Amino acid sequence: MSKLIICIDYDGTFSAIPELLTDFVVAAKKAGHRVICATMRYEYEGKEVLESIGKLCEVIFTSRRAKLPFLKEQGIEPNIWIDDLPMFLFRDGQRGT
Repeated sequence: MSKLIICIDYDGTFSAIPELLTDFVVAAKKAGHRVICATMRYEYEGKEVLESIGKLCEVIFTSRRAKLPFLKEQGIEPNIWIDDLPMFLFRDGQRGT
């Protein structure tokens, strides 16, 4: 099986079911997959994120930018997305909040 890049959202996704997704992240990494968390938060809003899912995988803060193009600019193209609001893969959020 080829190794995948799996991207998990934080707010409303990991934060909604942390026990289940913690087990998933651990299992996915054990199987050799790369797991990242992409959040639309600004980095200065990230303490809670870093203290939870950040202990399991890399966290990328997009600063309200659409996740898919932001990650692509970083050279990251996830194969699987787990996100409660998938429209924000393609659409920017409200900035400055």
